[in-house]
Amino acid sequence: MGRPALEVADIFRIHGPAYRETHGHAMNSAQRRVMRAVEICRTAVLGGHVDECDRCGHQRISYNSCANRHCNKCQSLARAQWLSKHAAQLLPVPYFHVVFTVPDKIAAIALQNKKLVYSLLFRAAAAALRRIAADPKHLGAKIGFLAVLHSWGQNLLHHPHLHCVVPGGGLSPDGSRWVACRNSFFLPVRVLSRLFRGLFLHGLKQAYAADKLRFHGSLQPLAVPEGFKAMLRSCRKIDWVVYSKPPFGGPAQVLDYLGRYTHRVALSNDRLVRLQDAQVTFRWKDYRQGNKRKLMTLAADEFIRRFLLHVLPKGFVRIRHFGFLANAHREKKLALCRQLLGVPLLDAQQDSKPDDWKTYFEKLTGESLTRCPACHQGHMVTVEVLPPQEQPLGIDSS
Repeated sequence: MGRPALEVADIFRIHGPAYRETHGHAMNSAQRRVMRAVEICRTAVLGGHVDECDRCGHQRISYNSCANRHCNKCQSLARAQWLSKHAAQLLPVPYFHVVFTVPDKIAAIALQNKKLVYSLLFRAAAAALRRIAADPKHLGAKIGFLAVLHSWGQNLLHHPHLHCVVPGGGLSPDGSRWVACRNSFFLPVRVLSRLFRGLFLHGLKQAYAADKLRFHGSLQPLAVPEGFKAMLRSCRKIDWVVYSKPPFGGPAQVLDYLGRYTHRVALSNDRLVRLQDAQVTFRWKDYRQGNKRKLMTLAADEFIRRFLLHVLPKGFVRIRHFGFLANAHREKKLALCRQLLGVPLLDAQQDSKPDDWKTYFEKLTGESLTRCPACHQGHMVTVEVLPPQEQPLGIDSS
């Protein structure tokens, strides 16, 4: 897999200096770090190493990655390592994909209060799923699930939403049996939507009362209590979009989905078409017209602005686990789930095979990290280390 003809890094290198000069006053430190990280990723600036084939002598120079989670060139490796770690946690049950979105008015508040509102989005969605699932009228079980935050739409505008991957069933209240859901139905989305809306707006109201929200520009009227209350009333009157997709076919399909969604960034290099006359053209799907594929052209500075909208606060966790998949007791709860489902328990060492991630990387990218690209028989061995040309940036890779 060769280098794409055009990369986000190229746009940043060519038009980034002018963008910083014009808009630098409005950029935060995280956005500056991301721009610099993307610009120098896999260049001599970060150093690297020289590999040589132990069979034919072919040499290859590989420059180091920036490891920033917003860099679209670094996600294949991070994704492969994550999948290797989590593949053994899948259960032999149907998995459902549930998506939670917020109205435009809430999205605008989130853009100015990312850490608080994104965290509230996780809490409200998780509470709604767990509460409805625990209700005997619906499933009557304690569920577990994974949630991934995406903040973008296909046009790169701000569109925060959660993708949740949920096993189709859960533990009975006393933990004595596995409660399975229907194969084609998980939980009623209309009930989920209303509860999610109520929980979210309640949390937002509490944050406002505690003076934890900040409003700038066009949102300044919300700083006045009457304006904020009016916004809440309008948001209560509209339906919040929550939808559940058909269940996956099995663990392999779940892994394929997770590989595409858990480490996605706002725009991948393969969607870029051209950079010409300070205009960037990229492919996008218009969901409002049946996923019709289109081309969008933006001025380079507007493209950069939209890309930087999705830089997360430093240290913010965008992949979270809940219920019986929560980090604190996941191993113990999964063992119980497997026992109740009548499937073999995992070997204690099964989760720690050191080379599994290399297999996933090759599957995801078509590239082998060790096989010689020239003779396809030998193995690449590092023969020289190339030092970096500048100090590390302290880049956030979480």
